[in-house]
Amino acid sequence: MHYIQQPQTIEANSFTIISDIIRETRPDYRFASPLHEAIIKRVIHTTADFDWLDILWFSADALEQLCDALRQPGIIYTDTTMALSGINKRLLATFGGECRCYISDPRVVRAAKTQGITRSMAAVDIAIAEEEKNKLFVFGNAPTALFRLLNIT
Repeated sequence: MHYIQQPQTIEANSFTIISDIIRETRPDYRFASPLHEAIIKRVIHTTADFDWLDILWFSADALEQLCDALRQPGIIYTDTTMALSGINKRLLATFGGECRCYISDPRVVRAAKTQGITRSMAAVDIAIAEEEKNKLFVFGNAPTALFRLLNIT
């Protein structure tokens, strides 16, 4: 049996397939920019769901602001270890950044139990309390973390 074993080749082939499917099924579809294209195709690759072509929306200048923020040393806080695993930490480190996920931190577990809130909410509280200057939050699966951050800021 012959199959591709190199991860980079598998990924490149997957993106070629995604591009081919978009071209065949949506010949008139146009991405707003190369950055939009890269992000939308990555989401499709991650989810195997082409509906993202129609439902993923970016506010004006959001991606440029995000890129500017990522170029500065800072901390990205995630709500789940799955979101954490999807971030290229080696690349982020070249800009002086790092990632943290506190969902399993004993302080979070204790605070959530004591306050009667979700661990995601407690993790946001701990992240907010840290003295770090530049903070970004990535929420993948815990809406209460997003709600907590919106209520705090």
